Amino acid sequence: MSSVVQTTPGAFPATAHERIVSYVADLGNTRKAEIVSLTPDASTRKYFRIPWKRGSAIAAVYPEPFDPTLHPYLDVTNLFLECGLPVPDVYEADGVAGIIVQEDLGDRQLYQLFETASEEEREAVIEQAIEIIASIQAASVKAFERDSIACRLAFDEAKLAWELNFFFDHYFGSLRGETLSRGEAAELKVELNDVAAELATCPRVLCHRDYHSANLLVDKEDRIRIVDHQDARMGPASYDLVSLLLDRQPEPPSLAEVRAHRLFFLDARRRQGLEAIDPDDFAKEFRLMSIQRGLKAVGTFSYQTAHCGRGAMYARHIEPTLKIVLQAAEWLERFPVLRRMITERVNASA
Repeated sequence: MSSVVQTTPGAFPATAHERIVSYVADLGNTRKAEIVSLTPDASTRKYFRIPWKRGSAIAAVYPEPFDPTLHPYLDVTNLFLECGLPVPDVYEADGVAGIIVQEDLGDRQLYQLFETASEEEREAVIEQAIEIIASIQAASVKAFERDSIACRLAFDEAKLAWELNFFFDHYFGSLRGETLSRGEAAELKVELNDVAAELATCPRVLCHRDYHSANLLVDKEDRIRIVDHQDARMGPASYDLVSLLLDRQPEPPSLAEVRAHRLFFLDARRRQGLEAIDPDDFAKEFRLMSIQRGLKAVGTFSYQTAHCGRGAMYARHIEPTLKIVLQAAEWLERFPVLRRMITERVNASA
């Protein structure tokens, strides 16, 4: 239905804004002034709020056309909807135009709610978000039944190691401009490889993959809704919980607070009929996952700061995340090279 014309395979001649204006016009809607560009995160997609029937919708404008039957976002959305998970409804998917139109959930992200919520309100919301993680993991069986793309991707050793190498390259190199000695680099990489190898042996369940407070919206009915779920894949049971509790925190949370949330999560899994996990074993996995996920996040923050000019958005998260990694490594009483290198750099910036 789109009037967008391609000049070369896989590329559009018009900007994302021009394409969405044309797309809305094709729908017979002339409310051009109501097309609002939304601030992007670290994504190649552009998002717009557009007029839709009697209300509004969110349009994701992709850089290239796609086949709707093979598209990861649509595949995972259908899986999640079938399992009763709170993702936005898809109104229309136009692969030729490279546009997906979906339910408008508003702009209230979970982290914004935390800024004004009481301690009791915050705790209730966190528990609601943890219950959703357990529900995602319970959808693992359905993912395999549907042969979803999510069950064909995994946090295997290669993926986990790649993310840790991304940290190594962009935190030390791109951000700090450091060249480690050959010995230092080799010692650190041995420890990072151990992290990846151990996590790769953990039993895998379905993970959102980026389950932090900026990707959880609170709708008009005060329900938590999930977005940015197109990269769902199989991984350790602790993955999304680590992301929820530790990503982009101003300071490392207390060990007691994290322990309470871990135990609540294990209870939530049992309520979903999932296999019980020993709390002590899970505590060790959680800390190991905190190291991997934290370093992966620091790599992303460093890259976005050094290469993409987004330091205002990301740089402030680097040091608090390194402190979380350090806390986890100290709790495990392992990874002395990593601990020393983080401590030296955090102290130098103090």
